Amino acid sequence: MTDGPRVVLAPDKFKGSLTAPEVATALAAGIRRADPAADVRCVPVADGGDGMVDAFVAAGWRRVEVAAPGPVGEPSRAVYAVHERTAVVELAAAVGAAKLRGRLDPLRANTYGLGVVIAHALDNGAEEIVLGLGGSASTDGGSGLLRALGLRLLDHDGAELDGATSDVVTLLGRVASVDRAGLHPAIARTSFTLACDVDNPLLGPAGAVAVFAPQKGAGPKQMLALEAALTNWAAVLGTGYAEIGGAGAAGGTGFGVLAVLGAQVRSGIDVLLELLEFPDLVGGAALVVTGEGSLDHQSMHGKAPVGVAAAAKAAGVPVVAAVGRTLLSPGEIRAAGFAGCYALSDLEPDPGLSIAHAAALLERVGERIAAERW
Repeated sequence: MTDGPRVVLAPDKFKGSLTAPEVATALAAGIRRADPAADVRCVPVADGGDGMVDAFVAAGWRRVEVAAPGPVGEPSRAVYAVHERTAVVELAAAVGAAKLRGRLDPLRANTYGLGVVIAHALDNGAEEIVLGLGGSASTDGGSGLLRALGLRLLDHDGAELDGATSDVVTLLGRVASVDRAGLHPAIARTSFTLACDVDNPLLGPAGAVAVFAPQKGAGPKQMLALEAALTNWAAVLGTGYAEIGGAGAAGGTGFGVLAVLGAQVRSGIDVLLELLEFPDLVGGAALVVTGEGSLDHQSMHGKAPVGVAAAAKAAGVPVVAAVGRTLLSPGEIRAAGFAGCYALSDLEPDPGLSIAHAAALLERVGERIAAERW
C-alpha cells in the first residue's frame, strides 16, 4: 500500500491506436513517474463495443476462449469473460467487422458465431449473459445467433431454410415462421442483457439498415433488399419488438435477442460499471481519470467517459478526461461533469503522429495530471 493519493484510471480505448488497458497503463506510468507515492488503480472500461471482454478480464474475470465461425463462416476463435454465473459476451470478438480485415460482405455476414459463443457459455453454467453489441459486420437481425441456439427458420411450406448456404436477404425474405422447440434448454433459466450505446429501432430511417449498413459495405440496392428482408423478419417475430430502442443495434441483433430471448436493453457503460462495482472502487479516491480517442457530441449519448463521469460524481469524486482530441467547448466539458480535459492534440497537433505516439503522449498527460490535480 502507498500513502499517496488514490487515483482510479477508467479509460475506454483510443480507437485505432490503443486498447483501454493500454491507455490505463500509459497514464499510470506517467502518474507514478510524477508521484511515486500515488496509489493508482487501473479499471479500463468499454461501452458495449469492442474491448468489453478485455475490460472485464483486466478486472479479474476469467477469460474463456472458444472456436466459433467468424462473420462469413470462416474458422475463427472468440473470447468471453466469466465471473461466477455471469458471462460477458462481446459481438465484436466473435463476428465483428474487424475480423473481415476490410473485406466487407454485407449480404453474407451473419451472427451465427456469436450464437456459438453464447451456447458455450450456457453449456458451462452461465445463468446471466451480458451481450456487448458494437463493431458488427452484419445486418441479419440476429437470425444467425438464434439459429446457432437452436431456432429453426421455416418457409411457407414448413420446410427448414438452410441458413448456412443462403445470404441474409434470401434467408430472411423467405422465412414465414419459426420453430422454437429446439432452442437451447438453458435459455429458459437465463437472463439476457443487451449492453449497447445506441437506441435505434430495427426499421425505418433511423433503423439498422439506414444508419449502419453503409458502414458494412452495403450499396443502395443492397440496402433496399436488406430493409425488405428485415421487415419480413420483423413480421415473423413481432413488429412490436422492432420498435424498441436498441432493436437496430448491431445490424438488428438487438431485435432478435429481444424477440426470442427476452432480453432487456441497457446502457453498455452502466452495465459494466455495475458489474465491476465501480462505486466501491472509487469511494474515497482523490481523482478518477477517464477518456477515449475523441471526446465529442456523440460522447454525450451513452459513451463510456460520460458514464464514468456520472458515476464518479455520484461518489463525490472529481473526474478528468484524457483524450486524443476534443471537439467540445470548455463549457460543454464542464457540463458533462469533467473538472478538466487533457487532449493529446494539445501536445502533438499532427493526428498521424498523435496516433502513432499515443502511449508516450499519454504518459506525459499522466505526469501533467499528477502535477496539477493534487
